[in-house]
Amino acid sequence: MSDPAPSPSAAGPGRFGRASAVRALGDGRFAAEIAAGWDIAGNADGGYLLAIAARAVTSVTGTPDPVTVTAHFLAPGRPGPATVTVDLVRRGRRHATAGFRLTSGPPDDPVVHLVGVCTTTDLAGATGPVRVDVVPPDLPPVDDCVAVEPGDPFPPPFMAQVDVRLHPDDLPFRAGGRSGSPRVRGWFRLRDDEPVDGLGLVLAVDAFPPTSFNTDLPVAWTPTVELTAHVRARPAPGWLACAFVTRNIAGGYLETDGEVWDGRGVLVAQSRQLQLLPPTA
Repeated sequence: MSDPAPSPSAAGPGRFGRASAVRALGDGRFAAEIAAGWDIAGNADGGYLLAIAARAVTSVTGTPDPVTVTAHFLAPGRPGPATVTVDLVRRGRRHATAGFRLTSGPPDDPVVHLVGVCTTTDLAGATGPVRVDVVPPDLPPVDDCVAVEPGDPFPPPFMAQVDVRLHPDDLPFRAGGRSGSPRVRGWFRLRDDEPVDGLGLVLAVDAFPPTSFNTDLPVAWTPTVELTAHVRARPAPGWLACAFVTRNIAGGYLETDGEVWDGRGVLVAQSRQLQLLPPTA
């Protein structure tokens, strides 16, 4: 394996760092702000909300990398003040684990947006045997891919906050029809050359259009029910190659499996997401 990438930077001054910042209130509680413009049809992107919660967890555990984080999404997040409550379960020599929930509204009657559990570690200098039976996605050069810019109503405002370039064959609603394959591939980076750390990877795994957009099914959006992200390594600077695929759509749900690779050819993150397929009638 190549040498580890540089240590992740602190929040800010990049827009993601500012938008996902948290402030300790004591007793495991953190103040946050769900920023305007990080939404999809008025609802905050799920990966963005999860990154806010994971940032609070890393503050409590004292280790910077959310090696695994799972959240169940209970209510959409809207711009405005929010609170993350972290319950430290165990701190070991290598890992620390905590439960969390992200809420908004009055303390005596909060809206719970997501609940979950996160295990953190320090991936700097992580070593061990390597066997990887998958390869990075076959992507054209960045300049030959299609930049996703916000529109009305699609793509959503969230796309102004990240830089996503889609494989021309996987562009939803492309001229001439959808690809017919529930797959989305492309390049990802944060705007303004902001470095991507483990928290940025949590955002990246939910930053692409749904794979269902490329099927022949009559679907609009697929809300997240549950999202799990695995951060495998700190990414090297530069563009990240991403691939997302759905293999099963049944019973009103679909799953999406994701992979994120850095410029060294290192698999830096994986994800699995369960999404709701709303009724069409």
